[in-house]
Amino acid sequence: MPLLPLSDALSRYRSSVRALPTQRVPLELALGSVLAEAPKARISLPRFTQSAMDGYAVRADDGLSPRTLVGTAAAGTPAEVAVKAGQAVRILTGGVLPAGADAVARQEIVERTGEGIVLREAVRKGEAVRYEGEELVAGAALAGPGKRIGAGLLAALAMAGVDTVEVYRRPRVAVLVTGDEVRRVGEPLEPGHVYDANGPLLRAWFVENGYGEPVIAYVKDDEAALEEAMSAALDSADLIVTSGGVSVGDRDFVPLVADRLGVRQIFWKVAQKPGKPLWFGMRDGKVLLGMPGNPGAVLVCLAVHARAILAQLEGETGEQPAWRSGVLASSVEADAQRDRLVRMRVDTTDGAASLELLPRQESHMLSNLASAHALVWLRARDVAFARGEKVPWLPI
Repeated sequence: MPLLPLSDALSRYRSSVRALPTQRVPLELALGSVLAEAPKARISLPRFTQSAMDGYAVRADDGLSPRTLVGTAAAGTPAEVAVKAGQAVRILTGGVLPAGADAVARQEIVERTGEGIVLREAVRKGEAVRYEGEELVAGAALAGPGKRIGAGLLAALAMAGVDTVEVYRRPRVAVLVTGDEVRRVGEPLEPGHVYDANGPLLRAWFVENGYGEPVIAYVKDDEAALEEAMSAALDSADLIVTSGGVSVGDRDFVPLVADRLGVRQIFWKVAQKPGKPLWFGMRDGKVLLGMPGNPGAVLVCLAVHARAILAQLEGETGEQPAWRSGVLASSVEADAQRDRLVRMRVDTTDGAASLELLPRQESHMLSNLASAHALVWLRARDVAFARGEKVPWLPI
C-alpha cells in the first residue's frame, strides 16, 4: 500500500475530527480556549468622551485668549462644571471631557497664570480627545467563532464588559508510553534499557501548549496490558497519544489492540521522515494517534499532527498548524519518496527568517533541540533544495 502524503494526512483530520461540545465559562478561565460564539461588547469603547492626555479641557474657538480655571477632572472623578467661553478645566488622562469643552490642550503648551492659563499654541476641535464609541459601540462583536483566546483578546473582552464566553471544551489528553526497555530518569539501567524521553516530551508539550497535565501511563510490550491501558484511556480522554508499538515488529501491538477495541483506522503510515509509521483512528469522536517510538519522530508528530487534531477538536478556524515562510541559508538534500521535517536554527537578523540546517537529524536524536528553533517542511522531490529557496516552517 502506498504511503499517505503528509498534506493528505492533514486533510483527513479536517474531514474526520469534529469539535467537542461547548460550555460557558468565566472570562478569567477562558485563556487558551477557542470561542464558539462571537462575543459582543456590553459597553461602548471608550465608554464616554475623555481626555487622551494630561492637560486642560478648553473650547478650541477661544484661540490664544486667556482662560480662567473653573475645576478639575481626573480619571474616575468627573468635573462638576461645564466649560464656557474663556474658561478651562484641568483634566488628567482618562478624565471625562466636561460639557462645553471640545479639545484638550496638553500641559506642555500651557502656562499657569495664577487662577488661569494661557496657551502658547492654538488647539483644534477634537485634539487629544477620545470620543465615546470611537473604537466600538455596545453590541459590536469583538471576535468571531473559532478564534483562540490569547491574553490580548481576553483583555479586550474584559474592557468591553464581557464576563463569560461560550467556548469549546478543552480536550482531555491521555498518553501511553510503551516499551519494555523504557526506564524513567533516575531509575537504574539494566543492559538494553534506555531512559525515557517520550513521556517527559509529551507531558511538557501538552503543558506548554496550554492543555494541562495529561494522564500518562507506562505500558509494557504486552497485548493484554496495552488493551487494558488503551481501553481506560478511550473511556476518559478525547485524544489518546501512544509512543511506540505502531510499526511492523513482533511487539508492535497498537494497531491490533486499537482494532480490537473498536477504533476505526483512518490511516496508517505517512510519507514523511521522521514519523512514517504514524497511525490515526477514531472511536465515537475519540481520537487515537499512534506515534513511533523514536523521540525525534514524536516531536515532529506533536508539532504537525497533534497540533492539527487539537485545532479540530477545539473548533479553531484557519489552517493548523500555521506554517510560516522562510528561506534556506544553505542547500539541503531532498528525499524523493518522503517529505522531510527537519530541525533548523532561525536567524532573523535581516528581517526575513533565514533557516540554517542543524546536524544530528536522525529520529532517535534530540540533542540539537538545544539550538533548534524551527521544524522545516521539505516536500518530497528528486532535486536538492537550493540556498535561498523559500520553504514552510513551524516554531518549536
